[in-house]
Amino acid sequence: MKSLIITIDGPAASGKGTIARYIKKEFDFFHIDSGLLYRKIAKIILDKKINIKNTKEINILIKNIGDIKLSNSKLLRSPVVSKVSSEIARIKKIRNLVNMNQKKLVRNNKEKFRGIVIDGRDIGSVVFKDAEIKLYIDTNKKIRVKRRFKELIDRGERTIYSSVLKNIKLRDEKDKKRKNSPLTIPKGGIIIDNSCKLNQTKKTIQKIINQKLINRIK
Repeated sequence: MKSLIITIDGPAASGKGTIARYIKKEFDFFHIDSGLLYRKIAKIILDKKINIKNTKEINILIKNIGDIKLSNSKLLRSPVVSKVSSEIARIKKIRNLVNMNQKKLVRNNKEKFRGIVIDGRDIGSVVFKDAEIKLYIDTNKKIRVKRRFKELIDRGERTIYSSVLKNIKLRDEKDKKRKNSPLTIPKGGIIIDNSCKLNQTKKTIQKIINQKLINRIK
């Protein structure tokens, strides 16, 4: 039986990553964090001082970058990497590169795991349109800002609430209005309100996945 593909879309700080990690642990699925792939490219761009507005430099980067690994580090979560990753997400060739890597990761792991969960901002609407479960995480903006603010403080970063609010609003605007793969609810997507306690969200999602797994056996 082929892997159950689950996509998780939603705006910044909506809880996509937390939910994806929960699904990975609860069901022993393989997890692909699309945001991490963008962050790794952003880190390379910063390290090599590549001008993202220079098409030639971007083309050379894409040609030489190869496969992108899923290994994580604190350096990839810095504000400057976050900013650049948001900017390069609007570049079609970069998006194509990330999407190609995601599809390759699915092909390489679909026989090893009974399920694969991928989170991002166009996963169910563009990259994996034929996914069996498409979740769209909708969370109240004030709650998203509070969560991101706490996350940054806990990480030891200096920031202020108003700055986090401004960044979230700007990210939302960019994600929804970008020309290439704007943030949207995927066709056939299940909207999950993650404004409540996480345990309630987990129960809702657990029920959806268990029912799908049961139906696949029948």
